[in-house]
Amino acid sequence: MTSDESMPFSHAVLVDKIPARGSRLRVEPGIAERDAVARWLDLREVSEMSAEFQLTPLGKTGLVRVNGRLTAKVTQSCGVTLAPVETVVDEEISLTFGPPGDEDEEEDDEIEIDFHEADPPDPIIDGAIDLGAVMVEHLSLGIDPFPRAAGAEFEAPEDKAEAPEPKANPFAVLASLKQKR
Repeated sequence: MTSDESMPFSHAVLVDKIPARGSRLRVEPGIAERDAVARWLDLREVSEMSAEFQLTPLGKTGLVRVNGRLTAKVTQSCGVTLAPVETVVDEEISLTFGPPGDEDEEEDDEIEIDFHEADPPDPIIDGAIDLGAVMVEHLSLGIDPFPRAAGAEFEAPEDKAEAPEPKANPFAVLASLKQKR
């Protein structure tokens, strides 16, 4: 999870304010923020959006575990008819945040990925975790990429059985010149 200046909704929680026993938090954006999220994700509307979070520091490691659930009601455009399609999103959230990695690493360096290792923690940026960005990211992952209205069916255009006109052979022109001599 990276901090992005253009993120439409932000709800930062300072890590040093999280009690050692953890804390529960409910985040619900207002109408203007939901409208900004809808524009940012190219949705018709985000009529409802909320998340319940449990933030738990993992000892003195500097890591913070974020568990929760995002629920939202969005309206998308049908991919076939462009009619409005209402969708309910219910996404489980489970992330670990930690201090930023080495600043010495170059962005152009190759990254080795081992699929058997656990993912590295997301970075804590400026001492805070942006739960708004977490919500927007999980909402974008939970929406249907190809929404369809009830009964909408795609009809492929009819194939034209006409044979294409043969292209003129450039050597045929040369052959006709040879025959004129």
